[in-house]
Amino acid sequence: MTREQGAAPGGATSVAVAVDVGGTSMKCALVDTAGAVRHTERHPAGRERGPDAVVSTIVEVAAGLAERARAEGLRPAAAGVVVPGVVDEVAGIAQWSANLGFRGVPLRDLVANRLDLPTALGHDVRAGALAEARLGAGREARRMYFVAIGTGIAGGYVVDGRVDAGAHGASGEIGHIVVRTGPNAPECGCGARGCLEALASASSIARAYAARQAGAPYSSQGDGGVPLHTPAEKVAQRAAAGEPEAAAVWGEAVAALADGLLTGIALYDPEVIVIGGGLAEAGSVLLDPLREALEGRRTFHRLPTLTRAQLGDGAGCLGAALLAFDLIGAAS
Repeated sequence: MTREQGAAPGGATSVAVAVDVGGTSMKCALVDTAGAVRHTERHPAGRERGPDAVVSTIVEVAAGLAERARAEGLRPAAAGVVVPGVVDEVAGIAQWSANLGFRGVPLRDLVANRLDLPTALGHDVRAGALAEARLGAGREARRMYFVAIGTGIAGGYVVDGRVDAGAHGASGEIGHIVVRTGPNAPECGCGARGCLEALASASSIARAYAARQAGAPYSSQGDGGVPLHTPAEKVAQRAAAGEPEAAAVWGEAVAALADGLLTGIALYDPEVIVIGGGLAEAGSVLLDPLREALEGRRTFHRLPTLTRAQLGDGAGCLGAALLAFDLIGAAS
């Protein structure tokens, strides 16, 4: 975004209506062209009511944000909506999302028609990558790879402040690189075995720790009756404190993550890798052993700087706003 606030004719400040749709909730904001957040809201996604209800909620929440902007003397200039899954950004279609049940939803046009505003549709993690590249931890780099580690793992590669969605809207899916093989490799939600997401996501770490405590076989797709009392961030804390079971689980996750990232480095050769998502909150407990593991694995590779994301869980909303302003030429 430009560093000057955009003003519409008549002096009203232009804002983007930004909606970041997650599996359980929606983070929403009004963002001006300087990147300042003028208003925020959170709403339940309501996925238990089915995909049609989720779509209706997105449209109505976006419309409510536009009305809120006008009531506060702001001018809604465009809208940006970002969702998980496979997104055809050119056609404006949410092609597929396991979390939300989307299948071929023309979400861009539904929002644009309801708001009567230019609307951009994007992928939630790639939008976060865009925000970190322009406004956050990657703003000094020309080539940045953003990896979000939460319930799942996904990424976005940014060159000169632009994210390439790929030929089919599925670029950056590092979580589905196979890093472990064999019959004991855990099954991933995508149907394959040994994917990075099945070994190093926050949910997989929690399951692996619970299984180890109970002496049960680890399953990435179900707890086998083992309660998931300990979230991944607590596993990280216990590992740092020297608890053997936590340290073993954490070490296995870091090793898998290093293997996946090394593949990403070989493919993309970024200057900076920015780690975001909930697991990034572990800070040095994650980044220090991850740097060491990457160093021990590299051959010809020149390792990028490895750093933590700066924008937190607001990155997706900021990225949605950037997509909206890019659409109308109000960002640089």
